[in-house]
Amino acid sequence: MLKLTYTKTPILFSNQTQPIKIFKLLCLTALIFVLPQSTIAQKKWKEIITVEDLYNSYPQTVIDMLSQYNLDYPGLEKVKMAHDNEDMVKASYELLAYYKNEGMAADLRKELPDISQRSLATTDTILNNVFIVQNVRGKVPFGADGHRNWYYKGPNNDKEWAWLSNRHSQLYQVFNSYLETGNPKYAKYVDQFLRDFIIKSMPYPKVKSSTSVWRGLEVSFRAKVWPKIFYGLIGSEYLSPATQLLILASLPDHAHYNRNFHSENNWLTMEISALATVAAYFPEYKASSEWMDYAIKTMIKSMKKQVYPDGVQTELSSHYHNVALRNFELFKDICDKANRKLPDFYNQTIEDMYRYISHMVRPSGHRLLNNDGDRGSDRNYILEGAKKFDHPDWEYIATNGQSGQEPTDGPSYFYPWAGHFVSRSGFDDNAHWSFFDMGPWGSSHQNNDKLHLSVSAFGKDFLVDAGRFAYTGEVAEKFRPYAQSSAGHNLISIDGKGQEKGPKMAEKPIEGTQYKLDRDFDYASSSFDKFIDIEGTANHNRTVFYVRNKFWVIVDRITTDRPRKIDALWHWHPDNIVEKDKNIVKTNNSQGNLALIPVGKQKFDLKFIKGQESPKIQGWYSPEYNIYEPNVTSKYSCRITGNSTFVWLLLPSDKEMPKVKAKILSENDKEIKLMVKSKDKKWQLNIPFNNSTGAKLKSY
Repeated sequence: MLKLTYTKTPILFSNQTQPIKIFKLLCLTALIFVLPQSTIAQKKWKEIITVEDLYNSYPQTVIDMLSQYNLDYPGLEKVKMAHDNEDMVKASYELLAYYKNEGMAADLRKELPDISQRSLATTDTILNNVFIVQNVRGKVPFGADGHRNWYYKGPNNDKEWAWLSNRHSQLYQVFNSYLETGNPKYAKYVDQFLRDFIIKSMPYPKVKSSTSVWRGLEVSFRAKVWPKIFYGLIGSEYLSPATQLLILASLPDHAHYNRNFHSENNWLTMEISALATVAAYFPEYKASSEWMDYAIKTMIKSMKKQVYPDGVQTELSSHYHNVALRNFELFKDICDKANRKLPDFYNQTIEDMYRYISHMVRPSGHRLLNNDGDRGSDRNYILEGAKKFDHPDWEYIATNGQSGQEPTDGPSYFYPWAGHFVSRSGFDDNAHWSFFDMGPWGSSHQNNDKLHLSVSAFGKDFLVDAGRFAYTGEVAEKFRPYAQSSAGHNLISIDGKGQEKGPKMAEKPIEGTQYKLDRDFDYASSSFDKFIDIEGTANHNRTVFYVRNKFWVIVDRITTDRPRKIDALWHWHPDNIVEKDKNIVKTNNSQGNLALIPVGKQKFDLKFIKGQESPKIQGWYSPEYNIYEPNVTSKYSCRITGNSTFVWLLLPSDKEMPKVKAKILSENDKEIKLMVKSKDKKWQLNIPFNNSTGAKLKSY
């Protein structure tokens, strides 16, 4: 409060304007005393430690924070009393005292470790502001204002790098390192990092944004990380009162963003589960009840929309299927803790989503590499689901039969809404495995890859999808078109043209006439007829016929209204030694091999392409974001004058390739008959182009 001293000494004025000048001077002096410190000499962010520091530097932030609270909430009586007395500092102290009550958020509170000087080398790099984002290392610079540059795009000028660095997963790593070691430097870094970020990010813009700081995904990730840090360090001397208040001030902004500006598909699952996280762990906010009601309504509606009846997420990327699944699960866990019941179908859908990844997984434990995604392992996910839903059959698949119970179905599986067809010889680690894509384009993260085929056997990947490379930055500029195009997949191009976009969503499941799961063989068939800028009409029909535990036969039927140039592309995993033997392409590995054998009299021009950059990108493979290397693409080229059929025998072997012969017995517009002979056995295959009822196998 401003105090002016009264004096009886007369003030003499030399002219009539003097009293006005003196009055202005007194008014200015009063303003200097009563204006907040932030308008005079705001403290640097590193010096803002106490409640008083924060209020003196950012009084409106504290006032706005307290206004977010329902001060009639049980336990906030002292906060309300101080607030009613307009003592914001005391109200803030009482609020922090309230949150130290160990009765709330018990699952997030951590026992604080004993002090030590033990260090973890990987975490120490973060303390030097060196972050590894999607396999790219970059050091975040500081600006002239002393804050980190939260818009830094990494060494490759990749905005994805800036986005992901603002999700604060690296901060969560530092937090866990403190709990593991007890070294104060980690907790102090967390405190300083958050204070830096939140102050620099103010004010919250209250608009849908794609900036490095205020984009929906980054907002959602922080809203899940910060509560863990807040409650985990609430009893620590290292998380300063100012930082605690800044978290409490910013979380309602994060919730508001996810409530009002969320997206669809897997983004929605992340953003809405974040909204529910804030609502559940901070029920004292005025809007928390409405946030939770909205989150439940929106998540239920979205689950129905973005998961097919067969349990596959509509983006049709195994990678993003898992993202949605984990966030659906997180949301259910939050609702359980908040005593909010979800409908029965919600839990059933989660179970169905686990069933899908259990049935699609490769014998190596790696997931599908399809549409945008990474090759990572699904084994631990499946084991979690097997335990949660009491499915020892999933455990059997994930462990290659080492534990669990052998499935009564399979070993091959088809998901008719997604159009995903997986053939297997069994569940052991050397089993044959293939994935055939018969489905729609996908609701997001699409590739132009319908009819693509991936093949693995004997613990090795042979024929592969190119992967996703990167979304933005230098890597994406170079490789993104290739990753999304037909050229990065095991497909046929017509007149040098790949596929156009297909239908995003399936309106109904694929009919039974297009597939068959038999004890001794699998059959699947689909087609595509939209090619980029092609003249006239052309259709590619692909049929996959797998003779269990023996081989695959692929039949590509091209129907056309004119002569065409045909290129059949087969992409090999870079771990293979790939060789030519006339028109046969085969691997020469010490263990685990595959031969690709054209069947018929068609003459091909066969070329190997590896690591090509000009005139077009070809022969590259990316198992993870920002990781890539050259691989061999075998390209079979020929010219056709009209409708033509191409037959490929895919012969896997553990070591040396067995001697096998294949011969086309007959062919017409509806089917092809094939004989395959080994040293001691014969197989006769009846392969219709599009009618599973005619698919037959005889062996003798």
